[in-house]
Amino acid sequence: MQYREFGRTGVKLSALGFGAMRLPQDEDYAVRVIHRAFELGVNYIDTAPGYGESERICGKALKGWRDRVYVSTKNPLHDNTVDGWWRRLEASLKALDVECIDFYQVIHSIRWQNYEEFLLNAGGMKAVRQAQEQGLIKHVCFSSHDTPENIIKLIDTGEFEGMTVQYNLLDRKNEVAIAHANASGMGVVIMGPVGGGRLAAPSEKIRKMIPTPVASNAEIALRFVLANPNVTCALSGMNTIEMVEENAAVASREEALTLEEKKAIEAALAELQKLSDLYCTGCRYCMPCPYGVNIPENFRIMNLHRLYGLTDYARRVYKSLSNPERPNRGKRAEDCVQCGQCEPKCPQNIPIRQQLKEVARELGSQ
Repeated sequence: MQYREFGRTGVKLSALGFGAMRLPQDEDYAVRVIHRAFELGVNYIDTAPGYGESERICGKALKGWRDRVYVSTKNPLHDNTVDGWWRRLEASLKALDVECIDFYQVIHSIRWQNYEEFLLNAGGMKAVRQAQEQGLIKHVCFSSHDTPENIIKLIDTGEFEGMTVQYNLLDRKNEVAIAHANASGMGVVIMGPVGGGRLAAPSEKIRKMIPTPVASNAEIALRFVLANPNVTCALSGMNTIEMVEENAAVASREEALTLEEKKAIEAALAELQKLSDLYCTGCRYCMPCPYGVNIPENFRIMNLHRLYGLTDYARRVYKSLSNPERPNRGKRAEDCVQCGQCEPKCPQNIPIRQQLKEVARELGSQ
């Protein structure tokens, strides 16, 4: 196992971290999977109160390993009250059955607004520092799905020692923020290095991104993330012993990607981006559609099929549109009535109606 410095904390984390969001349903087996990761050198486990019984099961797995493993959990900001924040911290300490949380994401999925309203103006950061002084938490961190610009603003507050953000082959928008965090002396933990499982799906197009043999597409995805010198640790939601062993082998490589492999992936991604922009840049000038079709999302899903070969996944996501229980996601391409109001607004002059027909034909046919 390779180990990397977590910012300026003096702590070295394993390149592979255990993401405990989706543990096996069999609790005894879940503990065995976690223990196998620990045996192979994983020394960072990440959980949260919102992950079902995860905190309690992680606490069970930590027995006998506590002095060798760092634990991370999160505080879901259900309200803007200091008392509420304290109650959730105490509940996590109890569920994990630990006296101290090593890396505490002081707000789970923080947005800049949360920092201003709670941490800055409602006394939240004072509570964080008090918990730190009492030895209940060691390192102050955050997890976030906010915009890269707002993540950089959070970094620049100087309040945090580390962050957990998303980054993978399909989603590189946080690359600048990740580099900025590292340059600012922060540790960087990556969630979703395999795109929530998307990049583990069979795809010859992904497999051919590098010229050397690999065990799976998931291996390519994980190696891509670990090849970023600004990344400290990549979390993987591992739910089998075999998955643990495969990922640990990847994280044990001294060099995640050779220079040749890195150049090959960069060239492939650059070409795919060019093609993607030909189809749609996601500018959203075409929106809103008067009939509720989410045009950019339909085109994004189509690109997963057309450019990355993730056809089965793309069809599943496509079918999740036009859901009356989730109207904010918008409708499928097949709900387009061909009114044409979108096309004059498109700066790319994309034949939107024609391409929506193609999306419906390719993804709605199964």
